Amino acid sequence: MQQPHSRKPQSVGRRIRPRRVVALASVTVLTLAVSTSAGTGHLLAKETTTAAGATALARGSALGPCMIRGRLGTQMSEGIPTPPGYSRSTGTVRALNLMVDFSDALGEGSAMDRFAEFAPQTQKWFRTSSYGRVDYRPEAPVTDWLRMPRPFEEYGIERGAPFEPGYRRLVRDMVAVADPVVDFQAYDLVNVLVTPNAGPSALDTVLSVTFAGNREAPVADGVPISNASFVYSRQDDGSGSYAETGYRVLPHENGHVFGLPDLYTPEGGGAVGHWDIMSEDWGVDNDLLGWHKWKLGWLDGTQVSCVAAGGSVEYTLTPLAEPGGAKLVVVPLSSRTAYAVELRTRAGNDAAVCRPGVLVYRVDADVDTGEGPIKVYDSRHDSGGCTRSPNVHAELSDAPFVPGETFRDVRAGVEITVTGTDASGNHRVRVTRQG
Repeated sequence: MQQPHSRKPQSVGRRIRPRRVVALASVTVLTLAVSTSAGTGHLLAKETTTAAGATALARGSALGPCMIRGRLGTQMSEGIPTPPGYSRSTGTVRALNLMVDFSDALGEGSAMDRFAEFAPQTQKWFRTSSYGRVDYRPEAPVTDWLRMPRPFEEYGIERGAPFEPGYRRLVRDMVAVADPVVDFQAYDLVNVLVTPNAGPSALDTVLSVTFAGNREAPVADGVPISNASFVYSRQDDGSGSYAETGYRVLPHENGHVFGLPDLYTPEGGGAVGHWDIMSEDWGVDNDLLGWHKWKLGWLDGTQVSCVAAGGSVEYTLTPLAEPGGAKLVVVPLSSRTAYAVELRTRAGNDAAVCRPGVLVYRVDADVDTGEGPIKVYDSRHDSGGCTRSPNVHAELSDAPFVPGETFRDVRAGVEITVTGTDASGNHRVRVTRQG
């Protein structure tokens, strides 16, 4: 079991915004997969060749050169397809929600009020982001607080805490208390919604964490609790609209159980900014990058173009927030790195977009979670950005390229030019690469 990475806090205005971490099991989990049979064994990792996300893609197809992969040993890779061991990310996904409290931190309000902070908002977020390709179903079969047998302090949970021994103890105790009334094998993932008064405020430090693909987790009803997210405190964005925005810590954490890495770095969210919820989920709503939607199986092969050969080709991109149409152009640089190009507009989950346009970013499947596996390129360097939304990385908020602007990588021999728009708001891009 690898320990979570520690993260430095990021300063936003005058407020320190600490970041959360994700922990994973050892790389041996890459030989496992999650059972997807209806109603049984959802949490169980077993030997099979099925993987989460975009599993139907063949590497020998036209998209094959764009299906970059990281080296074995990367904790959580941007490679496509997603390795086995994570929760499925298409079809019906049943999310078990357990609200827990402790003798030294009694539940605040009702357990169902805590559940309501995250559902149905998370369900709607996933439905919108996936174009309906994932039917995320948050369920709370236990409607009262589950009292843990030990005080919170005895679990030794703090920022960066590994799975052993505190979280193992907590999961075992939680299973023992819930097992008489919960059929764990009926669920694909587990959300542990901790009473907000257990541990520090999220304004001081973020404890929320996910353990994904963890085959060494305690077993319940014959299946390991291998994909579990733990949410603490309340994530207030400082705007006074917590009820509308605070839930977004959960789709971020659940992104990990689907196999998505953290996009921030030890220095904060400056690599991707607010263009993906795996980078920043504080403040107003935001979506996932098109690369992640392809990785999760929410975009099919007809919506992705792979520019592997030399020459100049023009493509039409439709807004990423809208269902249907071409969404993503990928330019592979090697078997492990690629450029990705997509159109972002103010629609769907992208409420914070202040400068619509074509987003260009680099994906590196060799870079680990939390170390910056994706880098967004800024079309307007040192502009200060165009958003003033609380807790949004402002500098990259005006990063998209608009008609007449070109991204160039001279060393790689790649040019990406936005050549125009049409009456429907679609954007045309010309990709030129040296042969």
